[in-house]
Amino acid sequence: MFITGFPAGSWQTNCLVVAPGEGEDCLIVDPGQDSIDQLTEVLSEHRLRPVAVLLTHGHIDHVWSVAPLTAGHGIPAYIHPDDRYRLADPAGSSFAAAREQLLAMTKGELELTEPDDVRPLASGESVDLAGVRLRVDHAPGHTEGSVTFLADRDANRPPVFISGDLLFAGSIGRTDLAGGDPEAMMASLERVVLPLDDDTVVMPGHGQTTTIGVERSTNPFLRQVIEGRG
Repeated sequence: MFITGFPAGSWQTNCLVVAPGEGEDCLIVDPGQDSIDQLTEVLSEHRLRPVAVLLTHGHIDHVWSVAPLTAGHGIPAYIHPDDRYRLADPAGSSFAAAREQLLAMTKGELELTEPDDVRPLASGESVDLAGVRLRVDHAPGHTEGSVTFLADRDANRPPVFISGDLLFAGSIGRTDLAGGDPEAMMASLERVVLPLDDDTVVMPGHGQTTTIGVERSTNPFLRQVIEGRG
């Protein structure tokens, strides 16, 4: 499996591109602010063809460019039904700045608008697109409809866990925004994160890549969950 990405926009949201290999169809995860130009370069450099956009949740820093991206390539966007409402008004259902300020930051008329083709993600299902199979797990806490994506281990690499804003290197996503729930966050960490193998590579929504083993031993929030089990 081929995975590459880059931090996009003011919030440095990690936008990921996932494919079976170079020169293949691909999936795009969380196309944030100012991601289109960099995505165009990545797709051209690696000869990749987008077939869908996957969204870990509906906050504006993760969905900013989803409408122009899906319209430009004629592809669908996938999001959990509990965060579907956020795509109807990304500026009004997020955080960080007044709606007018956010709209003033747009570069094109399609930004911060609803994609034409939005499809649901169901927890426990496997998304099998572009020759890539990813398990979807509903992981509320940061938002109501946050999800994670897991690519299983194969002969050439350990499992890869796309955690969105559930788990970061050394931290977790905020729970004090609209739709956040501290108890749900702790439950998601216990149910979704702790069962993963230690060598699982974690690709978070912000910040550096890490592993489950490192986070299990050093992340204070995971330590809290583990100690609560005992």
